[in-house]
Amino acid sequence: MATATKPRNAAKTAAGKGTTIVTGASSGIGEEFGRQLAQRGYRVVLVARRRDRLEKLAQEIGDAEIIEADLSTPSGVAAVEERIARGDIDVLVNNAGFGTNGDFAELPLERELEEIDLNVRALTQLSHAALGPMKARRSGTIINVGSTGSFQPVPYMSTYAATKAYVLYFSEGLHEEAKAYGVTVTCLTPGPVKTEFQTVAGVDEKSLPAGWSTPRQVVKLALNAAKSGSAIAVPGMYNKATANISRVAPRFMVRKISGRMFKKKE
Repeated sequence: MATATKPRNAAKTAAGKGTTIVTGASSGIGEEFGRQLAQRGYRVVLVARRRDRLEKLAQEIGDAEIIEADLSTPSGVAAVEERIARGDIDVLVNNAGFGTNGDFAELPLERELEEIDLNVRALTQLSHAALGPMKARRSGTIINVGSTGSFQPVPYMSTYAATKAYVLYFSEGLHEEAKAYGVTVTCLTPGPVKTEFQTVAGVDEKSLPAGWSTPRQVVKLALNAAKSGSAIAVPGMYNKATANISRVAPRFMVRKISGRMFKKKE
């Protein structure tokens, strides 16, 4: 199901910078993107499945539209593509996504495929929909939310890490293509962030390393990185070090360490 509404009491933003779409805006990083973009003067289109949370955020930030949509479904993606087709979107934040944790052979295949549809397919379709109008205007910004898992294989979160590796390399490729016509594509690759993600994925927070960030910190970094034209934004020194080490350390070592972290204890 996908529906769109605009709060009756919405007021025009003073700065009038333009319009942005944020997917996965009902909690965590997506919610904070909506909040900070509104503070920077953008009119925000909030996209997620949980309408009650979207309405609460829309009332808080003032000038916002709501699209209630499940982006793991074709109809949900189509609803957002239809909104993008109006041609007024200046910033697209592809934040919607989730992870699964466990022995892949024992995880429900339907859920793994849903994860791929949301983390990869929806992000790709919406990026394509936005880039056309942005290229024609020769301006715009796309922020795709990856993970420090983008830089390495992660046993017991194999599907999730693979989808986020796609997000990273896809974003880097688009960054080089799009800058030729004045559009910035940035990939945000946070480590552990205090959100609902760990609960949904079934990850034990105690097994995760240092380097925790808040949604406010990672969103501020992402927006500033996009403004400066950066291709990748990695929050925190610990996460930067992890990303760099994973690129130069022996692959077997990286697999073993990350696997120990995410293997569920009996």
